[in-house]
Amino acid sequence: MAIEGVVETSQYLTFTLDEEVYALDIKQVREVLDFTEITKVPRMPGFMRGVINLRGGVVPVVDLRLKFGLTKTEKKVDTCIIIMELTLDGETTRIGALADSVREVLNLEPDQIEPAPKLGMRLKTDFIKGMGKKNDEFIIILDIDKIFSSDELSIALENEESSYSPGQANETDDDQALRI
Repeated sequence: MAIEGVVETSQYLTFTLDEEVYALDIKQVREVLDFTEITKVPRMPGFMRGVINLRGGVVPVVDLRLKFGLTKTEKKVDTCIIIMELTLDGETTRIGALADSVREVLNLEPDQIEPAPKLGMRLKTDFIKGMGKKNDEFIIILDIDKIFSSDELSIALENEESSYSPGQANETDDDQALRI
């Protein structure tokens, strides 16, 4: 039973978080960056790790592991930042997401995608677009526009705009801030 409305092959960027495989619609992914230092910005929600400089523009970076209730993403050899575009209150916004590693761009046929599991009234799974199947592996297909509420991202983006100015460094003993 494929997801209603999915009638053509779709491409997804697959990545890992805590040994589970997730996927994003390739149409929303702009690029994948090697891990770079992230400038911490005060008063951001816990899952917002800070901002990076992307060709002169400030891009907020989220830690999907924290957002999903997992442990903080640690910098390792394969850790990367996936730059995505999502729609927030009718406007396109760029945001970066930390991933443990990126795997591949994958084509999934409609019959390879099952609806998101119903886990009861108490657990929200509307951010899961579906469950892809490749061989014997499940791939959790995310709806990036539904992972974050408009309020969460609005607060983060407002804090980023009001708290961050070019040239400002928020360094700690552990981290050297990215200087813009």
